[in-house]
Amino acid sequence: MQWTALLNNPEGVNATYQRDPPDLRGVRIHEVSLQVEGPTLKLRFDLPAYPDNPPKKWLAQKYNTVQVELSFGGLKSISLSGFGSEISADVALTGEGGVNVTATSPAFHLQANATTVFVSKLSAYANEL
Repeated sequence: MQWTALLNNPEGVNATYQRDPPDLRGVRIHEVSLQVEGPTLKLRFDLPAYPDNPPKKWLAQKYNTVQVELSFGGLKSISLSGFGSEISADVALTGEGGVNVTATSPAFHLQANATTVFVSKLSAYANEL
């Protein structure tokens, strides 16, 4: 099952990647944040592959990286260890007992369980790799 199947609103990602989104291995984590409303965990990261047919606006701007922010609402539990300024992690979503997310790298580990997950932001930018 693709990770987008667990999203409450997969339409934007599915349209951008023509229903074939990249897996979430080796994503660059930009932000992990917690909000009391919900309570909610937000996880913002770069997707590991650029779409074959990106929106014309992204082409005109010469964007080369897609960034997604996932919001996990009804947060039930969270565990976080390690962090840093350059995190490349493998992210996995499963749907057992709500929505589970894990993000792991040698120096970073996140594990959380929530009621729902949705895309709160989908954007692109020019990454000067």
